[in-house]
Amino acid sequence: MFQTFDVTARPEQGLDRLAALRSQLENEGLDGFLIPRADAHQGEYVAPHDERLSWLTGFTGSAGFCAALHSVAGVFIDGRYRTQVKSQVADVYTPVPWPDVTLGDWLVEQLPQGGTIAYDPWLHSMREIRELNARLKSSQVSLIESDNLVDRIWSDQPAPPMQPAIAHPEEYAGESAQSKAQRLADGLRKGGQSAAVITLPDSIMWLLNIRGSDIPRNPVAHGFAILYDDARVDLFMATQKLAGLDLGAHVTCHAPEHFLDAVQTLDGQVAVDERSLPQAVANVLGDKIASVGDPCALPKARKNTAEIKGSAAAHVRDGAAVVETLAWLEAQAPGTLTEIDVVKTLEEFRSADPALRDISFETISGTGPNGAIMHYRVTEETNATLEDGHLLVLDSGGQYLDGTTDITRTIAIGTPGHEELQAFTRVLQGMIAVSRLRWPEGRSGRELEAIGRLPLWMAGQDFNHGLGHGVGAFLSVHEGPQGLSRLNTVPLEPGMILSNEPGYYREGAFGIRIENLVVVEEAPALDSADADRKMLAWRTLTFAPIDRRLVVPEMLSPGERDWLNSYHAEVNRMIAPRVSAAAAKWLDAACAPL
Repeated sequence: MFQTFDVTARPEQGLDRLAALRSQLENEGLDGFLIPRADAHQGEYVAPHDERLSWLTGFTGSAGFCAALHSVAGVFIDGRYRTQVKSQVADVYTPVPWPDVTLGDWLVEQLPQGGTIAYDPWLHSMREIRELNARLKSSQVSLIESDNLVDRIWSDQPAPPMQPAIAHPEEYAGESAQSKAQRLADGLRKGGQSAAVITLPDSIMWLLNIRGSDIPRNPVAHGFAILYDDARVDLFMATQKLAGLDLGAHVTCHAPEHFLDAVQTLDGQVAVDERSLPQAVANVLGDKIASVGDPCALPKARKNTAEIKGSAAAHVRDGAAVVETLAWLEAQAPGTLTEIDVVKTLEEFRSADPALRDISFETISGTGPNGAIMHYRVTEETNATLEDGHLLVLDSGGQYLDGTTDITRTIAIGTPGHEELQAFTRVLQGMIAVSRLRWPEGRSGRELEAIGRLPLWMAGQDFNHGLGHGVGAFLSVHEGPQGLSRLNTVPLEPGMILSNEPGYYREGAFGIRIENLVVVEEAPALDSADADRKMLAWRTLTFAPIDRRLVVPEMLSPGERDWLNSYHAEVNRMIAPRVSAAAAKWLDAACAPL
């Protein structure tokens, strides 16, 4: 099993740990300390060594932070985690709805007479600290840098990861590492930068055509890199991770402890992404900083032909594993299975593929009320039985050598209720609307994502997460800078892979989410003399049936019905030859036209 079901944090542990942290504050004469869910590389995911937020508070979400003061400790969480946090943190912690309430405003409110807040400069980005300082400028609250106070009290903190990295073959990457470095170096020279400092793990993996296993579920290795305008690369990574790798003559390897010394010697303007550059590095760069973004970000997001081909192939094989699981699941009587049973079975079917290297995230298998917890992780203690009338939210994915998958299906257990059917159909309508969309090039996710919410909005409903995120090519299942959210302003371009995943969640009752991965392509030309704009469209990569038992056909327009029937016909055509006879028979019925 890739996935375990152990309880990784307990709310009651947070009491003593917070008390120990407050003792450190007292000893240092501080009024507070900031604890982000971050590491020195500023990616979304962290290794067990860097799970300080979870260790201290019990909150295990993939985004958030804690501001621990003497009298109050705020745990800041976005809309995805406002249900989850209630069961994970002790009463000594106060959940704070973020970004509705900003950290700066909260600190000023909590410390009206002023105070000194410490932070670890490796764990906060340059942009984050600049914006926080700007908000605190007119107050009596000040920020200072400090070593990490949580590390002082975490006596059994896991060691930093040191797993070996592996080569990512050019047949999957579609371009040599030397070519990538040269292409990006050309861009640096044109922009007037002498070098770029790169800290994001997936950017370094993409640039060098390597993969690692320092972070669970993400094939990345921790390190830092400097790309120069002559296409040389200095890589700062532990030697044990690089044994046996040939990175090319343009790459020179150094020990990580020499990274800041190398940064200090850089001349001219240095390209950085201020959203991911640690403040500790910004301190060294000073006025050399050119905030032009990570040079790897957009090239990595624009998948080339080989990456798209690999991703498409991975999705077909992954779809076969999902179909085998869904066929098995429907054959079981309500009340006989648990959430963990479903996770184990799905992983067993996926593991039959020799190209599978890991799951792409902890499988979300939430039935009944657990389905309303958007990023629910089932444990032996929370493991629920799939009862008649429940909905099961099954959100999962695989890390294959040729691609990363992410698929969500909501499944009827027995006979669900009228409200569930209505909400499911609205979510499906939103997913179909996005899938059918054509849009003028240059548009961003912010301009498109409301289309997936419209059917819910018309019923006075909504969901508290983005409509979709970028996805890597045998890399992070959450990839930037592309996305379908209210905050994303990056224009969508051909080759970008994103998720299309509207949902609906009723706390304490049920959850619904339907998710396919889609790739941006040039839209087919219209047979119309009036068409005068270059348009883009989606091609769906995910192939697995959508539960027809949850659809209210009368709610669908003719166009929506045609899309669903056409999609199901394609699913049957692509997947049936790859599954067992029993699953193929089930699939034929599951894909029957409405």
